Amino acid sequence: MNTLTRESRDSDRNQAEQFITPPASVTEIGDGYLIEIEMPGVKKDSLEISVENNELTIIGRRSLPAVEGTLVHRESRLEDFRRAFELDPSIDADKISAKIGQGLVTLILPKAEHVKPRKITVS
Repeated sequence: MNTLTRESRDSDRNQAEQFITPPASVTEIGDGYLIEIEMPGVKKDSLEISVENNELTIIGRRSLPAVEGTLVHRESRLEDFRRAFELDPSIDADKISAKIGQGLVTLILPKAEHVKPRKITVS
């Protein structure tokens, strides 16, 4: 499981775009893993999650709300989020699920059937 939490730091790939690395936590749960990533201001339609070459990539793009009137002061910046994790071979990448709610992206990464504990019947 050590490789699940190893972040990919391929800096050449995203030279044109600047991303913030959001806080994340990884928890082992039953037959898989739970990843929670903080991405405030990201909506479902601006979230991209992909798996390629055993790398799980999560990108969240934010947009600032339109301002009616004269903006006097704003501390929120229009910055996008990106996290990438190298997946352990024990993860069933085809069954990864994700949801987003209140700025928290939650992913469930189930273990592959061949690595789950099983009982062997004696004949």
